[in-house]
Amino acid sequence: MAWVSLKIEAQDNTADLISDTLMELGALSAIIEDANAETIDEQPIFGEPGDPPPGIWQQNLVSALFDEGTDINAVIADLQSQTKLSGLKYTTEIIQEQDWYATQSQFDPIRITDTLWIVPTWHDSPNPDAINIILDPGLAFGTGSHPTTHLCLAWLTQTVKPEQSVLDYGCGSGILAIAAKKLGAGEVVGVDIDPQAIQSSLYNAEQNAVTAGFYPASQYQAAEYDIVVANILSSALSVLAPALASSCKAGGKIALSGILREQESAVSAIYAEWFDMDTPQYMDAWVLLTGTRKCAS
Repeated sequence: MAWVSLKIEAQDNTADLISDTLMELGALSAIIEDANAETIDEQPIFGEPGDPPPGIWQQNLVSALFDEGTDINAVIADLQSQTKLSGLKYTTEIIQEQDWYATQSQFDPIRITDTLWIVPTWHDSPNPDAINIILDPGLAFGTGSHPTTHLCLAWLTQTVKPEQSVLDYGCGSGILAIAAKKLGAGEVVGVDIDPQAIQSSLYNAEQNAVTAGFYPASQYQAAEYDIVVANILSSALSVLAPALASSCKAGGKIALSGILREQESAVSAIYAEWFDMDTPQYMDAWVLLTGTRKCAS
């Protein structure tokens, strides 16, 4: 079995219209993606409690999946006719069905430290006596394989003390919140703007038999925590600095990742207003910034 993947370039004011119309024309699925994802021009979209809902990117790719044999030229013609759009730029690709068990073999347990591992459900842990986080690759960001997640997890193993409270802002898969809970934290809260991330986090917490609160940003009730961790884009970290600082208790700890080496100085300078910053930690092209919340003078 195979499918046809159709990707269409779209602006922020046409992406929803194209996506909805493709579904009406028989698409099996349609999603909107940042056309500049994983580049230096990647654009964050985020929201704070009480703010309007986050929007979409200025430059988009609308990705739709059709049954094999679909006449894509006819789909494009109908799309342009119904939307009154012309000259749409698009590409197509045939997606072959893959054997899931072969796909599973690509994902082995990930060692964070000798005492902390990320283990897919189809694997046995290499160290049953370690803290093992059960987590399968999925749609939400954060499986432990990316350097930014790895840096945060390793930092948590050195930082979390029994019964401390932890905020994971931009929780993605919930991996950092789950790790904090397994490391002995007390109250643990995860926040994300993506409803799918909240669902993923709740599912992964249940898989790991831990209790943590996961909330959409629009429903998050601001509070102060002993530890704040945020693994998101550096541009979002810069804008959210006052909110994240106010969420950290005096003397509390913060960890910031999703930062490229060339972005380190700018982000560190922003957070130095509220935190005594530590020596940065590096992994490949990525940086982990940490600090201690200054006490009010």
